Amino acid sequence: MKPPLSARRMDLLAAGAAAVTVVLWASAFVSIRSAGAAYSPGALALGRLAAGALVLGVICLVRGEGLPPRAAWPGIVVSGLLWFGLYMVVLNWGEQKVDAGTAALVVNVGPLIMALLAGWLLKEGLPPRLLAGMAVSFVGAAVVGLSMSGEGSASVLGVLLCLLAAVAYAGGVVAQKPALRHGSVLQVTTYGCVIGAVACLPFAGQLVSEAGDAPLSATLNMLYLGVFPTALAFTTWAFALARTTAGRMGATTYAVPALVVLMSWLALDEVPGWITLVGGLVCLAGVAVSRSRPRAARVVAPGAVPEPRPERAPDSAL
Repeated sequence: MKPPLSARRMDLLAAGAAAVTVVLWASAFVSIRSAGAAYSPGALALGRLAAGALVLGVICLVRGEGLPPRAAWPGIVVSGLLWFGLYMVVLNWGEQKVDAGTAALVVNVGPLIMALLAGWLLKEGLPPRLLAGMAVSFVGAAVVGLSMSGEGSASVLGVLLCLLAAVAYAGGVVAQKPALRHGSVLQVTTYGCVIGAVACLPFAGQLVSEAGDAPLSATLNMLYLGVFPTALAFTTWAFALARTTAGRMGATTYAVPALVVLMSWLALDEVPGWITLVGGLVCLAGVAVSRSRPRAARVVAPGAVPEPRPERAPDSAL
């Protein structure tokens, strides 16, 4: 029998899983932008989810994972519909209207919405800084929207779609957290992906039609999205989420927009305008404010020896 992992080692594994997720999700914004030139939003989502579900299903069979417990199904169904289904369709649609960097900046108000929902539904708390961060991020989102208004109504629609994607993403994560108390990481991820794929089946005709005309590079990007940012990254995310709070896990996505801007510049030669970047940074600043913690004042009597502060794991990783 293997000895249980130490708390420190488990924290490191969870941090590593979160880091893998961040890098792969950042690459997803670039791949979506590239594959979206040949595939419509729903068809791309279905192809991505089908590839991801196939890979995850094979892993489940090899590992002998059965069906999730009944108590896990409500969270799996909601996260599958919101995060795997709705999120991917509207994000694909949004990235047909705006560049990858802008999409990533807007979608990353999701952690703030996530913290708000987690505080309300999962009883993780609604501190004043969360409300302050929400106000700051709202200003940032407004700046991004105004900066895109000069590009035409299509770009404004793209920003709104990315905001809807952020809401779906946040709702899916909050629904997934309770499911992980009952089902394994692999079960929750696999069946969430399957439910998302089933929800996207109405786009099957479009997928078959467009696959015949799509260049190989676009189809390979779609398969990459299914295997890595979906099958692998959603599993590493769930592994880390099962070991921390939903709000704190949302903070790990701070680095995604910077990585997306860098990747889209190198791969697609796309860089958001400076006003859009400023608005996106304001959005992220609001998220940072919402997740910060006030320092409690400590009063020490004259001549007394202060008590040492208890050690705790740093918040930067998770």
